[in-house]
Amino acid sequence: MARRLPPLIALRAFEAVGRLGSVRAAGEELAVSHTVVSRHVRNLEQRLGARLLRPAGRGLALTPEGQRYLAQVAQALDLIERATAELSAPRRRTLAIWCAPGVASRRVLPKLPELEALLPEHEITLLPTLARPDFSRAGLGPEGADAEIIYLEAAAPRDGVRAELLSSPRVFPVASAAFRARHADVAAPADLLRVPLIHEESTEQWERWLHRAGVAELPPLRGPRLWHAHLAIEAARLGQGVALANAVLAGEDLAAGGLVEMVPSDIRLGGYYFLSEAARWDEPGLATLRGWLRHLFATPNGDGA
Repeated sequence: MARRLPPLIALRAFEAVGRLGSVRAAGEELAVSHTVVSRHVRNLEQRLGARLLRPAGRGLALTPEGQRYLAQVAQALDLIERATAELSAPRRRTLAIWCAPGVASRRVLPKLPELEALLPEHEITLLPTLARPDFSRAGLGPEGADAEIIYLEAAAPRDGVRAELLSSPRVFPVASAAFRARHADVAAPADLLRVPLIHEESTEQWERWLHRAGVAELPPLRGPRLWHAHLAIEAARLGQGVALANAVLAGEDLAAGGLVEMVPSDIRLGGYYFLSEAARWDEPGLATLRGWLRHLFATPNGDGA
């Protein structure tokens, strides 16, 4: 028997509107006018005999029927997209790695040729980002990820995602040797409150570190916010203040003398985790990547996991 399916263009229009919450945005994504999108959605509603969308402020919202229908239509379109990608993909598979920017530039990128040699059948894509990926869309364009490397206090459980701790490094304050010489009276964590502190996106990491170091009462912390750990470390190397670092990000600078530790400490605030889809955990490419990362994150001075 012939399948009784609505037109694919109508389903695509509805899925785009439901996902984006806007007819105009859906039209831009599908490269058609918003009036065409509206007509496709109305025709689909007439065919189904159900309201799928309702006005909500200046936009649109899904009705309960629309929510149920969208969930199933989106799954069906994802399956079509994945099947198409598998057939049209080149023989070399893409391995998309989303990675914290500092780790990408300071630890992974310098050794990337090693990984390419281990996985000659894969095209390695390294994306430095703080965004979190949707693993269900792996291989489906730039928003898809096969693996993620991220620094977390702890890996919270996520449906269908598996995590492995790669390293739980010691976190310590660093500065340039010249800066350290100018502030020779800094001998304990509390003394750091007298010198310029360099932050990432907020003062939270320094607050946590100082509390863990035994500094009970903290004034409001000030200093530049540079958003990424590797930028904060670079600012410290340039003599602009004290940043929090670890051996994964700052090991080479410490060995070369570009950075020095300001005070002795033994504090850990989290760790670097490898994440990927649980269903794909043992795929050869991901297993090879995971083993390579374990070796990469191992440090000879005991700061590794």
